[in-house]
Formats: sequence, structure tokens, C-alpha cells
Amino acid sequence: MKKIFLIIEREFTTRVKKKSFIITTILVPVLMAALMVVPFLMQSFLKDTEKKTIAVLDCSGLAAGALMNTDELTFVFFPDASLDSLKQVFRSQSWYAIVDIGAMDDERNVPIGLYSFKQTNLDVQKYVEASMEKAVERYKLEGYNIPGLDAIMDSIRTQLSLKTYLWDDDGKEKASFTFLYMGVSYLFSFLIYIFIVMFGSMVIRGVIEEKASRIVEVIVSSVKPFQLMMGKILGVASVGLLQFIIWVVLTFVIYVVVLQTLLDPSGAAPAAGMSAGGSPLPLSATTDIRAMLESIDFVSIIGAFILYFLFGYLLYASLYAAIGSAVENEADTQQLVLPVTIPLCIGLFIMLHTFQYPNSALSFWCSIIPFTSPMVMMARIPFGVPLWEVALSLSLLLVTFVGMAWIAGKIYRVGILMYGKKASFMQIWQWLVRKG
Repeated sequence: MKKIFLIIEREFTTRVKKKSFIITTILVPVLMAALMVVPFLMQSFLKDTEKKTIAVLDCSGLAAGALMNTDELTFVFFPDASLDSLKQVFRSQSWYAIVDIGAMDDERNVPIGLYSFKQTNLDVQKYVEASMEKAVERYKLEGYNIPGLDAIMDSIRTQLSLKTYLWDDDGKEKASFTFLYMGVSYLFSFLIYIFIVMFGSMVIRGVIEEKASRIVEVIVSSVKPFQLMMGKILGVASVGLLQFIIWVVLTFVIYVVVLQTLLDPSGAAPAAGMSAGGSPLPLSATTDIRAMLESIDFVSIIGAFILYFLFGYLLYASLYAAIGSAVENEADTQQLVLPVTIPLCIGLFIMLHTFQYPNSALSFWCSIIPFTSPMVMMARIPFGVPLWEVALSLSLLLVTFVGMAWIAGKIYRVGILMYGKKASFMQIWQWLVRKG
């Protein structure tokens, strides 16, 4: 064990001193915090407030009461003009666009066209479309000559908000936020996939570099090949865990600092969460956001993430190390890596199914099968998973890692000292079945 720890220490210190490690460790939390904060900033401060004048050609007779001026939009009507004539003076009038509303057809619908020399704002398109939809609907309803139509329409306008709740074993209820859980499950499952691939690739490169420089010949004179393989795998794992912990802490700190900076003076709501008129969101919205965040058990999720990342990485890294020992350079790894990455890709695709259907049979079994469980179980955990399922999944993952490490060790101890060409699948099989 002492020799394994020496190899772990060497791998750890060598990698954490690299500029690439320092840069990515600092840069990733900034990018992660930016992904959470920038959308709020864009909504508040980058809102398009430019005054726009839009010319309107109306053959339906409905636009005058439908297209009302707003703080940003001004509609100018030309009842006797044509589209060609307005197009000729479009640039000189500095118009933003021309809305051409045709005459009603037999079904009392109207065609609408929006013309401009540059791409029009999506908000403008939606406003024109929604306004004319309401105008046409009202015109159709008025054709039925219903007495008291305005009062009837006011009374039937309804906006419902569905809230979901979960009961715990004691019968107590708590609010449930499905879309939030879906986002969290997708994020952590995808991170598992990225981390396994990223740090597994580090293992392959490290093995190939030592083999190509013949350093490994000196190392194996002092340690057993299996000890070298496990030391390299665990060393890279320690680097990955350290980097992940730093990322979590820095992302949280940056996010909290930015959020506190954006709070309005009263502290009632974030300035980034402004309404369309520029006023802060009501206190109830802030309370809902707080309730959503409190409904997530971040401690359990992050703890499960660390375990599944560690065990999943160990499983795949042992296979990556075996592949690295069987080739001469990275270009030769593609054919051998494919069988290893296929289960990872399958787990990624099933994860997309799981965060929508976390309790389906497919989600359950793939969260138990070791080769897909790191991604799939992480997609289920935010929705709540019985402890026995998590324990069974982790146990099978650990046992499978031990088995794969034994198999990888047999390949590694032969392949690490072979030069000249990459090993074929038949040669690797012969290494596995060879005794002694």
C-alpha cells in the first residue's frame, strides 16, 4: 500500500501544479456562475427598449382597435396606401417594419405579413400576432349577437396555477417542483458523464506518455504493474475530487456574491428579477424561489454525486488504463475505446428518459446496472429514491469495479511493457486467459 500511496502522491502533485489545472479550476466556476446569473441580467438590463415605429396596412378593419401603442411600439395606420408605395419610403421614414393585414376570408380569418429590411424582434412578432388573434376572436364572437358579451368574457377568463405536493412517510406534505428537479437531475447526470470521460482520458494519456518515454520500465522495476495502475487511477481520482470540491465552493461563493450585489435596497427581491415595467418582483415570487431551492436536498445530491463519480470513474478508469497500456499512441486508442464508451453513451441517452420518467422500469434497472448507474441514478435522486436502491446500486458498482480492476490488471501488466504495435482484441483475450 505504501508504494501505491507514493504513486498517488506523484500523480496528484504533478497534475495540480499544471497551468491547465489551475486555469480550468478557476475558470469553470466563473462560467457556471455566469450561466446562472447572466440570464437574469439579460432580462433586466439588456431588454430592448428602443422606440419603434411600425406602419400598418389594414384591409380587415380590425387593427385599429387591436394594435395599441406601447412604451416601445408606435403604430401608424395608412388606410389608402399600398405595400409597394410604403416600401419605397420605408428607409426615409425610419420605420422599423410594415404590418400588412389582408381582408377576411370566408372563415373570417385574416392573413398577416410583417415586412422589414432587417430581422424583426421576436417580441414584436408575438405582440402583433397575439393582438390580432384576440381581435379576430372577438369579432367572431360578436357575430353571434350574444347579449352581455363583455361581462361573459370577463367572467370566464381564468388563470390556474397547479402546485404539486409530496407526502413523506409521516404523512407530512411538502411542495414539489418537477421542472426544477428535472433541471438538477440533468445537470448532475451530465456532469458525471463529462467527468468520467475527462478524467478517464487523463488516465489513458498518462499511461501512454509513460510508456512512450520508457519511464514505465524504470517504475515497474520497483513496483508491481497492478500497483502502478491503481496508483495512477486513484491519483487522477483525487485530482478530480479536489477540482470538483473547489468548483462547488467557488461557484456557490460567486453566485451568492453576485446575487447580493443585485439585491434591491429593500432586500425584498433581486434586482435581476425585474418585471416588464422595471419594478422588483413581488415578495411572493421571492418566497416561491426560496421554497423551490429549499425543496432540494443539496447535501444528499452532492454526496451521491461524489460517490457515483468516484465509483463510476474507478470502474471506467481501470478499463481506460488497460487500453492505454495496449497501444503506442492516442491515435490507436479509438478502436479499443469504443466498446468502453458505448455503455457511457447508452447511460447518457437513458438519462434523458429518466429525468422525465424517474420511476419507470427502464430507469430503475439502468440505475442498478453498474455500467449505466452513475448517470441514471443521479438523474433519479433529485426526485427521491429509496435508500435500499441507492445502497444496492453503489454496492454493485463497487463490486463490478473490483472485478474490472482485476481484469484490467491482467491486461496492464503485459501491455505496459509491449512495444511496436497496438494489441488486437484477440491478443488482449489471450492475455486475460493466460495463467501466471
